[in-house]
Amino acid sequence: MSSLLDQVRRDGLLAPGRPVIVLLSGGRDSTCLLDLAARIAGPSVVIALHVNYGLRPESDQDEEHCQRVAEALGVALQVRRPWRPAGGNVQAWAREQRYSAAAVLAEGLEADIAAGHTATDQVETILYRLASSPSRRALLGMTPREGRLVRPLLSFTREQTTAYCVERGLEWREDESNESDAYARARIRGRLVPALAEAHPAAEKNVLALAEILREEAQLLDELVTGALKGGDQIELAALRELPAALQRLVVQRLADLAHGGPAPGVARRSEEVAALGANAALDLPSGVRAVVERGVLSFERQTTGGRSPRRAAHKIEQ
Repeated sequence: MSSLLDQVRRDGLLAPGRPVIVLLSGGRDSTCLLDLAARIAGPSVVIALHVNYGLRPESDQDEEHCQRVAEALGVALQVRRPWRPAGGNVQAWAREQRYSAAAVLAEGLEADIAAGHTATDQVETILYRLASSPSRRALLGMTPREGRLVRPLLSFTREQTTAYCVERGLEWREDESNESDAYARARIRGRLVPALAEAHPAAEKNVLALAEILREEAQLLDELVTGALKGGDQIELAALRELPAALQRLVVQRLADLAHGGPAPGVARRSEEVAALGANAALDLPSGVRAVVERGVLSFERQTTGGRSPRRAAHKIEQ
């Protein structure tokens, strides 16, 4: 599909000579992405990273397949085989292993990290977040670039990446666990998305259009928050209380995110409690952050491990 290649090239997330690490599972989307990276950036600056989690009987066969694909495209392949501790969220563990391994490689090469997320994944992500996270930000979906992480296929559907692989003669592996009802994302893919399509034929397109509108509006809201904070990382409590409730939530969330070093889910819902704090007070909040008021000025900090923060004032409200 020359149109897919041309569009990815125009978007500029993959560029000639720019080093990139492609997360390669062996599925159709990542295989499509690796081929595009080799064609656009050049095989010599592309590294395929495959993580063999050892979770399926076919895991070693997936690794062998990735070796053949990388060799055929003339790109280097790095394989990681992490040891998994017992218990915990398997998908979260696998995601952490994948991205941390890529980050280590990227740091040394000053390379981007390319993931094969598609528009189809975007719809499933938004629907999952809608069900699991009651926040406006949950509906924004994934963005084409987040720091070094790029998603060159985010404008294309899974059907389009499949057609690309077929046209290019690229083979891929199917992961049966992606269809298992054991995982929420698979249930959304197998049940909810088809049900929405039955309700309205343009359901998926409308979900994507809504996310795009909300991302545009989010830029304006971010400017309002920056103005309320005067570009800083704290605010007078009296000033916070004068803000409309919706803007209060956004300001509180921004301060929590800054303290956390990234998104701190669940904090905005506690904005009324934060605004009700006294002139010298503190409040433990979700995501391991703490709101601290000293002499009427509100700021946020990370919670300390195994005890109270030394900055905690005498008057406190526990989570």
